Amino acid sequence: MENLNLYLPKDKYDFDSVTVLNNLENSKVILLITSLLEWLQDINWPISTEIAKLLLKYREETIPHVKEVLNAKDDIWKEWCLRYFVMELPDDFIIEFKDELIRIAYDPTKGEELEEVNETAQMILELIKDR
Repeated sequence: MENLNLYLPKDKYDFDSVTVLNNLENSKVILLITSLLEWLQDINWPISTEIAKLLLKYREETIPHVKEVLNAKDDIWKEWCLRYFVMELPDDFIIEFKDELIRIAYDPTKGEELEEVNETAQMILELIKDR
């Protein structure tokens, strides 16, 4: 069996791996989504936005993993997932996050408030309200 982890970026400057991932079979990339999502923990890493764009190609498969992040405790990771993944989705996919967005927007944890994740959730809810 092929070791798919060989396709994962080795460091925050590994754009070559991102290029390979963009050309890899869908079924292989799907198996790597959880590991790829970890690159959104710090959007200041140079490859992070490229990884976010890659994950947007696998919307349906990535959504459950992003929901896990939104229900976990890493508030900065939540912010980056909302800004660089959820906010970039078409409305019919954003709706799948409605419960998480409402909870974060109107009943945030102290950490979510401190990192202003609640404001991002409110902004996303406003975007889809008008459409």
